[in-house]
Amino acid sequence: MEIRFRDHHVTFPVTLLEKYNVAGPRYTSYPTAPEWKDDFGPGDMEKTLDESNLGAHPRPVSLYMHLPFCDSLCLFCGCNVVIQKNHDRAVPYLDRLKQEIDSVSRHIDPRREVIQFHWGGGTPTYLSAAQLEDLFLFTRERFRFAAHPEIGVEVDPRVTTGEHVGVLRNLGFNRISMGVQDFNPLVQKTIHRIQSYELTKQLVDQCRAAGYESINIDLIYGLPHQTGDSFAETVDRVVEINPDRIAMFSYAHVPWLKKQQGSFARFIPDGSDKFKIFRSGVERFTAAGYDYIGFDHFARPNDELCIAQRDRTLHRNFQGYTTKAGADLFGLGVSSISGVDRVYAQNYRDVESYASAIDQKHLATMRGMRLTDDDVIRRTVISKILCHCVLHKPEIESEFDVEFDKYFADEQPRLRELAKDGLLELDGDTISVTLIGRIFIRVVGMVFDRYLRERKDSSKPLFSKTL
Repeated sequence: MEIRFRDHHVTFPVTLLEKYNVAGPRYTSYPTAPEWKDDFGPGDMEKTLDESNLGAHPRPVSLYMHLPFCDSLCLFCGCNVVIQKNHDRAVPYLDRLKQEIDSVSRHIDPRREVIQFHWGGGTPTYLSAAQLEDLFLFTRERFRFAAHPEIGVEVDPRVTTGEHVGVLRNLGFNRISMGVQDFNPLVQKTIHRIQSYELTKQLVDQCRAAGYESINIDLIYGLPHQTGDSFAETVDRVVEINPDRIAMFSYAHVPWLKKQQGSFARFIPDGSDKFKIFRSGVERFTAAGYDYIGFDHFARPNDELCIAQRDRTLHRNFQGYTTKAGADLFGLGVSSISGVDRVYAQNYRDVESYASAIDQKHLATMRGMRLTDDDVIRRTVISKILCHCVLHKPEIESEFDVEFDKYFADEQPRLRELAKDGLLELDGDTISVTLIGRIFIRVVGMVFDRYLRERKDSSKPLFSKTL
């Protein structure tokens, strides 16, 4: 197998692909969500919110808001969505969401500033421009926003209007992300998402004219009927559009969670065929001047994500890579997740349970977890590897007062195995991820996952494959 990262050409045997293309977490958190406990409820979350204000300098705030509604179901989708043609059905949800916003904000010290705010879904622009404006203003009245916060939204070009674009920009939204997945007609028909190049480019042009600071396009590789050549055509068209960032996600085939995915299972590329699709994306995007940050993200070299990776300040949370390290993330809405210092918490995943919990307890916490000291150490190690592709052992030793090689003695044989296979370079106090290792970087993180090691005999599927 071979792949070119702009000026670097890498080859490796196909046996390596077979060995490391295994099921594994995406590590938007550690410990991962399957480890969280159902006995962590609203009372625990209230305590967590109050504790987050302690100290002379409480952490800044990041807000995530989940707006789950879509007009139609994209068959590949693994997100928490509600398919509803009748848009009036969203009104009761928005009422409950406002109740939650009000309840959470009452627990947060008003001096703490919101430095990051993100709307995801679903399709936030399923809602009217007036509804989005009302929701944003309601939130801004209850939280203190920083002078120049990062405010982003995910949109679907098929339902997003010029009015949406203008209203959101006037409210202060400065980042916008839109799904494309693939421009190939057969792929689009199979996944039930018909979206033309012209429609997508038109929306990007509108966003640029409105003054958005960053435009991201999402692609998915490994969809039914994709080939390396067909995906290359999509990549070339995206390069023509010239977004600031690209997220090229690996299709997560999880039919045990999303039954609709079974409808096209026989057409899904796997193994070397899927790698060829991945390769066409990496080679074309890097040749076009984008840096491969790792995992599934590309950005222009002067983008703050690339700068943060070079400075080793890049961070990873439930929205993926971010430059806003050190903030407490509060999730609002159905299924949303909070990450507050040493606590994770998730809201109920269906609208009915979410609404009932809000009506009764004002918070909708379904499960969560308080991290142990070992969890925090391992979370830091995994995050540094995934974000910076390098780990300096003395930094971990200084921060946590441990002897790295002794603390991770059980992991040493696995690290040496990855180094032997060319995924890592082990040089005294430094663990460096190679270009091959970047392709399988989830596998590198898995070395330090104690829970995954303890679950190794479990027959229940939990994660999609790493490539």
